[in-house]
Amino acid sequence: MIIVASKGITTDQLDRIRERVEALGLRTHVSIGESRTIIGCIGDEARLSHVPLLSIPGVDSVHPVMRPYKLAARDFAADRTTRVSVGDRLFGGRACLVAAGPCSVEGAAMMAETGRAVAGEGAALLRGGAFKPRTSPYSFDGLKEDGLRILTEVREETGLPVVTEVLDPRHAELVAGYVDMLQIGTRNMQNFPLLREVGQLQRPVLLKRGMSATLKDLLLAAEYVMSRGNMQVVLCERGIRTFGGETRNTFDLAAIPWLKMETHLPVIADPSHAGGRRDLVAPLSFAAVAAGADGLIVEVHPDPESALSDGDQSLTFDGFAALMRDLGVFAEAAGRTL
Repeated sequence: MIIVASKGITTDQLDRIRERVEALGLRTHVSIGESRTIIGCIGDEARLSHVPLLSIPGVDSVHPVMRPYKLAARDFAADRTTRVSVGDRLFGGRACLVAAGPCSVEGAAMMAETGRAVAGEGAALLRGGAFKPRTSPYSFDGLKEDGLRILTEVREETGLPVVTEVLDPRHAELVAGYVDMLQIGTRNMQNFPLLREVGQLQRPVLLKRGMSATLKDLLLAAEYVMSRGNMQVVLCERGIRTFGGETRNTFDLAAIPWLKMETHLPVIADPSHAGGRRDLVAPLSFAAVAAGADGLIVEVHPDPESALSDGDQSLTFDGFAALMRDLGVFAEAAGRTL
């Protein structure tokens, strides 16, 4: 349920509304926009059914949220959009942010080289996996905490905020201590203990769509994070599994505008995993930005042929430079900047 406050509501009136709701065992979340203020009521809304909310000073109207995802629903935010800060970067603003880097952190030298290269071409964030979920137990699964240390060293050199994946609730606090944004990968989109754990940490979360998940599933996964108090969630469309086998996944382009209409959360795309081939990264990136994406996450490697994971879809430094150059035209046409 959301309570829309009257124009000119005072701080005392706002506090009184929250106290009345919270006294019944619900939590509240206040969203203040340019033209309206919303008090979100989180919990068992049945407890409010007999409360004359409209009689409380400062209440303009009361609306039930009919969707199963309450906190992620578009109406839950006063301006119907949320901006998520990662370091000094902002998802959901006018800028279309690009996170770039290798699938896996393979060593200090390659990571530093990659960080300098992508920063020089306008990347807003540095990506790199320290803990890697691999289909085969015999594949390289990351440098673990050593990888996290390398990422922080490159952040200090380049100034790029860092996003990396967390796989296990037991590691969430450790990873959050090193990086600026926690990624929940496709295999863990419905790892509910992990979602609850990152929901208790004050770190922005990049939530990737599961490989067979509906958009409703994705938003309910976001709801798990947000219900624990962390409202800093960015959604990511990265392709889903269908009957086609020509590309690694099927890029659901329609998901981007649908999510932008249905939720207030920023939405980005992962063209690398969607296509699975480096020659598809650019056209899928262009399409995503034209469809309204707030950013991209792209795999870049100094020598893709020797990459320990996902070399086929990783751009070279020259390829990333060309992508960023050409992407500017699409961003401008969509009313965005890079």
